Amino acid sequence: MADGGAVRRVGTGGTAAFWAPGDRILWRYRENGGPGFHIARPVTVVRDDEELLAVWLAPGTQVVKPVLADGTPLHREPLPTRYTKPRTVQLDRWFGTGVLKLARPGEPWSVWLFWEPGWQFKNWYVNLEEPLARWGGGVDSEDHFLDICVYPDRSWGWRDEDEFAQAQQDGLMDAAVAGRAREAGRAAVEVIHAWEAPFNKGWQHWRPDPSWAVPLLPEDWDRVPAHMST
Repeated sequence: MADGGAVRRVGTGGTAAFWAPGDRILWRYRENGGPGFHIARPVTVVRDDEELLAVWLAPGTQVVKPVLADGTPLHREPLPTRYTKPRTVQLDRWFGTGVLKLARPGEPWSVWLFWEPGWQFKNWYVNLEEPLARWGGGVDSEDHFLDICVYPDRSWGWRDEDEFAQAQQDGLMDAAVAGRAREAGRAAVEVIHAWEAPFNKGWQHWRPDPSWAVPLLPEDWDRVPAHMST
């Protein structure tokens, strides 16, 4: 595309119309218990309509991720202090294979597809989160810590239950939010048991358009959408 990979903004008044395949947008997460954004990932739109938003996070994409104030990666900090020590954000690259992200409007989770090198399908990953909020430059959410891993043989298991419990203990999630997350998880498990969309739609066989450039991270990646600033 002629924009050299830049993230595109669509729509007026902070509201996004449907994006076209190949458009570049931001997929962001707000801080848990904080006012700003601590995760930002430029992605390429695969599909966007009334039923589904599908985007591709390409290998090598420059992203924003949270770290401790001294630069320590979060996963290296012991769980009891992981959410209480001061944090900042830093720029990084998405290494390894890319990720296909699928989200249905209003649903409190998104489904991510992971591959091993050589396009050997690895697993689906159900990321429990606030339903995506659309704005002109992309979509925003807030992660709910608890996740579900789903494997090609249709087996599944909960992930990050320890982080989910610690986040509640440290005040990053109140009882109401945690309850909604658990309820969403149970609903997702019902979808898995029934093997409904998106698991039965063959997305594991999808491949990105080789002409797509890697999207660029805009300087104003932490821009506050108009609907949040009023």
